[in-house]
Amino acid sequence: MSSGLKTDLSEHTLKGVLEGVIEEALDAHLLWPEVCQQFEKLFIVSALRRCNGSIQEAAEIMGIHRNTLSKKIRDHQIDRSGLRRS
Repeated sequence: MSSGLKTDLSEHTLKGVLEGVIEEALDAHLLWPEVCQQFEKLFIVSALRRCNGSIQEAAEIMGIHRNTLSKKIRDHQIDRSGLRRS
């Protein structure tokens, strides 16, 4: 599979998934700020889990600066201790 085809397929799949989530959120009468906040928190927790709790590595795979991620972790009151493997 060429990288261009993989990118097109990934974007198409992501779009479909997000459209489904959007429809569910609208049906549930969820408000935009709440949806954004929950999405961001879940995205950060997943990235941290994937990186064994490492802020530097999680920031790199998310495409943001380490300091930005640290601030978001504080803002969302995310406890990294449970995200680190023993």
